[in-house]
Amino acid sequence: MMDVIGLSVGPLGTNCYIVLNGKDALIIDPGGDANQIIEVLNAQNASPKAILLTHAHFDHIGAVEELRSYFNIEVYLHDNEKDWLGDAALNRSLAFIGNPVQTAHAEHDLKEGDLTVASFTFEVIHTPGHSPGSVSFIFHNENWLFGGDVLFREGIGRTDLPGGDMEQLEASIRQKFYTLNDAYIVYPGHGPKTTIENEKRNNPFIRD
Repeated sequence: MMDVIGLSVGPLGTNCYIVLNGKDALIIDPGGDANQIIEVLNAQNASPKAILLTHAHFDHIGAVEELRSYFNIEVYLHDNEKDWLGDAALNRSLAFIGNPVQTAHAEHDLKEGDLTVASFTFEVIHTPGHSPGSVSFIFHNENWLFGGDVLFREGIGRTDLPGGDMEQLEASIRQKFYTLNDAYIVYPGHGPKTTIENEKRNNPFIRD
């Protein structure tokens, strides 16, 4: 049976998600506090199979290097942000926290469509607007959507950073999120989870 564990990590309290399928695990957006993430995985006796990044802003990648080394696993990221992991200006760490957050390039380029990693199969969708390489992960059998910083509970991701675009963000939400069944649970990059139904009805920025 699949399960989700959410952790608040890093300097901005980013939501890192551990998706479990038996003892297999995926790590989504490890924004910091690698030791905390390792402790949770070890407590579950889980074996991580990959690190999935919704995008490459510093607050979503802070623990990537430690985790990929500790567990000997590979990283998945959209090609539009392939250079951001190693560039502290592009991932905004220099501007926001004054210290560079850097890691080696991702081993895998995320493309739209179904992706199988170990015992997991899910859909990858390109959802730009907050950043040019933003992607979201949909687990259709579970009605789960991991959306990064695209859509929050009654909020949306900021579009004023380099590569942000409000028109793209709205299109991503309307065309790729709001077309899902109302029952889908949205696991955002920050803040509490929500549902597609709630956002269609109550999101003050983008209502259906």
